[in-house]
Amino acid sequence: MRNPRVLTEGALMLAIFTVLMLLSLYVPLIGTLAFFVLPLPLILFSSKYSLWNSFVVLIGSLGLSFLFGGLLALPVAFMVATTGLVIGWCVKARVDKMRLFMAASLTLVINIVIGYVVSILFLGVNVIEDSLKESKAAYYSFFEKLGQQPDKRLVESLESSVDLIHTLIPTLFVGIAVVLALLFILINFPIMKRLGRDVPVFKPFREWKLPKSILWYYLITLVLSMILQPEKGTYVYTALINILYVLQTLMAVQGLSFIYFFAHLKGWSKGFLVLITIISIPLLYLVRILGIIDLGFDLRQRLQRKS
Repeated sequence: MRNPRVLTEGALMLAIFTVLMLLSLYVPLIGTLAFFVLPLPLILFSSKYSLWNSFVVLIGSLGLSFLFGGLLALPVAFMVATTGLVIGWCVKARVDKMRLFMAASLTLVINIVIGYVVSILFLGVNVIEDSLKESKAAYYSFFEKLGQQPDKRLVESLESSVDLIHTLIPTLFVGIAVVLALLFILINFPIMKRLGRDVPVFKPFREWKLPKSILWYYLITLVLSMILQPEKGTYVYTALINILYVLQTLMAVQGLSFIYFFAHLKGWSKGFLVLITIISIPLLYLVRILGIIDLGFDLRQRLQRKS
C-alpha cells in the first residue's frame, strides 16, 4: 500500500467498516441494517485493488474490530470481511453472478462451521444444543404452570423434531449461509451501482434452471436411502438425509422457478404471482414434484414450442 490513493481509500474503508461493526453489535434495529451493509467496504475495496492490498485491509478490519468491539466482534468481523473480500474479488474478476453467489455461500459455510467448532472446543458453548434445551425446558415449564402433563404424542413429536434438527445441522448451516449470501448481494449491489460500480446481474428468477445432473444425484440418493436403510445416528444416515434435504430444496426452487416462467408466459399479474408464491409455501412437496418434471422432461421448451 505504498500508493497514497490506495492507502487513503484503505483507511476510509477501515473506518466505515469499524463504525458499521460497532453499530451492528451495540445499536438495536439500526444494527441489523448495519450488519447487512457491513461487507460493503471490503467489497468496494477488493473489487478495485489487488488481492494483497485487500488482505491488508482485511487484517486491519479484524484488528480494529477487536480493539473497539472486543473478542465478541472478532468472529463476526472475520466472517463478514472474508465474505466481502471474496465477493469483491469475484466482481473484479467479472465472475457471473451465480458463481459469485456460490463462492460467497461457500465462504460463509466455512466460517459458520469454523465458528461452531471453535465455540464448542474452546468456549464450551454449543449454540444449537443450548437453544434446543432451552426450547424443550420452556415447553415442559409451560405445562407445569398449567398443572398438566404434556400429551405423550406431543412429547414424542417434540423429541423427534429435536433429533431431526441435530441430524440436519449441516443442512442448517448451508441454509443460513445461502440466505446470508443472498441478502449481502441483494442489499450491497444496488448501493455499488449507485456509486458507479459495475456489478454482475442475476438472470430473472423465471430463467433459473438447475443442471440435469442434479436430478440424477437426487434419484441416486433416494435409491441409496431405500436400499441401505441406515440406522438413525449413523454417519451414513446423517450424510444421506442431509444430501436429500439439500437436493429436495433445490428441486423446490426449480419448481418455483417454473411457476414464475409459466406466469410470465401467460402474462399473469405480479399480484397474482405473489399470491401463488404464498400458497405454494405449504405445498412445497407439489412444487418439488413440478421441479422434477420440469428438469426431467424440459417442460419449458415444450411450452415455448406450443406458444
